[in-house]
Amino acid sequence: MNPLRRTPTWRPGRDARAVFHPPPAPTPPVDAVPASARHVVVVGGGIAGLTSALALAERGVRVTVLERDQRLGGRVRAWPVDGPGSDAWMSRGFHAFFRQYYNLRAVLRRTDPTLSRLRPLDDYPLVRDGGGQDSFAKIPRTPPWNLAAFVARSPSFDLRGLAGVDVEAALGLLDVDFPATYTALDGVSAADVLDRLQFPEAARHLALEVFARSFFADPREFSGAELVAMFHMYFVGSAEGLLFDVPADDYDSTLWGPLGAHLHSLGVAVHTGRSVESVTDTADGVSVLHTAADGGGDSHWEQADAVVLALDPVGLRRVVDSSPGLGGDTPAGAAWRESVAGIRSAPAFAVWRLWFSDLVAPERAPFLGTSGYGPLDNISVLERFEGHATRWTAEHGGSVVELHAYALPEGTVESELRDSMLHELHRVYPETATMTVLHDEWVVERDCVLVGLEPWRSRPGVRTPDSSIVLAGDAVRCDLPVALMERAATTGWMAADLLLTGWGLPGHGVWSVPMGSRLGAVPRVARRGIRRYRSAARRSS
Repeated sequence: MNPLRRTPTWRPGRDARAVFHPPPAPTPPVDAVPASARHVVVVGGGIAGLTSALALAERGVRVTVLERDQRLGGRVRAWPVDGPGSDAWMSRGFHAFFRQYYNLRAVLRRTDPTLSRLRPLDDYPLVRDGGGQDSFAKIPRTPPWNLAAFVARSPSFDLRGLAGVDVEAALGLLDVDFPATYTALDGVSAADVLDRLQFPEAARHLALEVFARSFFADPREFSGAELVAMFHMYFVGSAEGLLFDVPADDYDSTLWGPLGAHLHSLGVAVHTGRSVESVTDTADGVSVLHTAADGGGDSHWEQADAVVLALDPVGLRRVVDSSPGLGGDTPAGAAWRESVAGIRSAPAFAVWRLWFSDLVAPERAPFLGTSGYGPLDNISVLERFEGHATRWTAEHGGSVVELHAYALPEGTVESELRDSMLHELHRVYPETATMTVLHDEWVVERDCVLVGLEPWRSRPGVRTPDSSIVLAGDAVRCDLPVALMERAATTGWMAADLLLTGWGLPGHGVWSVPMGSRLGAVPRVARRGIRRYRSAARRSS
C-alpha cells in the first residue's frame, strides 16, 4: 500500500491512539487570488523552514527559501571535511529519529516513502560511573507495561530506592492533560519535579540523561513541564517505544539533498548563503531584506504576501530586533516583540568527532549515554550506522568516534574540556587510550533554545499579531506534547496551515501522541485518594 495514502483507519505509526489535529477551517477568501499567485518567503532552511516550504508548495503557493548556511538542514545539516581521507563528513552531532516523530517523518516520506534511508538502533544503553547500565532493548512498547518492565529490569530502581519514591508525585507523571499540564507547572524546574518524585539517585541521573540533557540544559533552569511532556511523549504516553532510527548516511545525502531536490520539483526557489537582515510590512505585503552571508554585499529585497520565520533562537531574536514595528505598532505587537526578545539560548554544547587509527572493541554500542564521566554525555561509533564512516573504516581500518558534552559552564576552557572528554573516553572505552587520532573535527555552538521557568503562555507561538508573519521552529510554543526536531516539524506544518487556511486553501493538519493519560482518570483518582489518606493521617496524628 502507498504509505502516503490516507484511509479512515490510517495511523502514522503503530500506536492506534495517535491523535490527528486537523488544520483550521479555511476562511472564505476576500479575493479570488489563485494559490499560484501567492508568494511566501521562508526564512531558514532547517527542519521547520523546509517543512513549511513543503506544506505551502504542495498547495500550489510560490515559495522562496532563504538559508544562511551553504547547505540545508539547519542545526541538523552535515558537510564534507578534508584531512582524514575521502568520504569524511562532519555534523553538529548525533540525532535520534524517534518513531513518534510523526510530523517529521511525514516530511521525510515525501522523498523516502518507506523510510528506507533510516536504520533502527537496537538499543540505547546508558552507563554510569561506578557500575550499572540501563537498556531499553526488549522492553514492551505499550504503556504501562513498558514502564513496569523497565523498572523491574533497571538497576537504577532497587527495592530500597523504590520504597522511597513518592507515589502520589510519580502518578503525576501519568496524570497529564496537554496543554493544561504546561501551564500547571509554570515556574517548576526539572530538578523540582525530580525532587518531588524522590527517585533513587541512580534513577534521577537516568531521567536527566534521557530527557533533560537532550535540551543541553541545567535541570535547575529547565522547565519541569517540558520534562513531564518528554516523559509522556517518549515513554508513558506513546506505544511507539523509546528506541529510534538514525540516518543511514550523512544527513545531507540521506535527508536534505533529496528533500531540496523535491522542493525544486515543486517550484520552490531555494537560496543558500543568504542572510536575512530585516522584515518590513509594506502596502503590498511584506518585504524581506537579505544579503550574502559571507559579507560580500549583494543586498536584495524580496517581496511576498507572507513570511515564515523559521529560525533558531539567536537568528529569530536578531531578525525581529532589526525589524522595527514587526508584528504591528500596537500594544499586542510590542508585547510579541518582547516575548521574542525573551527567548533564551541554552548553554553551549560541544561535538568532537575523532578518526582513530584502530577499531574500538566489537562489543561497543553504536550509541552510548554516559553519566558521571565528567563533561562527557555520550559516545557514538559512527561506522556502526552511518555509511560514510563505514566506508572510511573499510578503507583505513579505524573507527570514527563522536563525543558530546552538553550544558557547558560559562568560562569553560576549550583545551581543558578536550583533555577531560578524551580522558573520560579512555575510561569508558580503554582501548582508545593506545590509538592514534588521525584527524578530528570540533564544534561548539550555543544556538539551541532553553525552555526555562518563564510562564508557558509568555513564549511566542506560531501565530503572531500580524497575519502575514508566522513563526516555526523548536523555540516556538506548541500546545502539543512534542519536542526537539518534532516540535520544529510540527510548528512548520502549523505555520503553513495558518497561512493556507487564511487564504481559503486547505491545510494539512498534524499528528501527536495522546494528549492525556492512556489510563484515563485512573492516575487522577489514585492521586486524590493518596492525598485524602495523607490528610486524614495528619489530622489523626
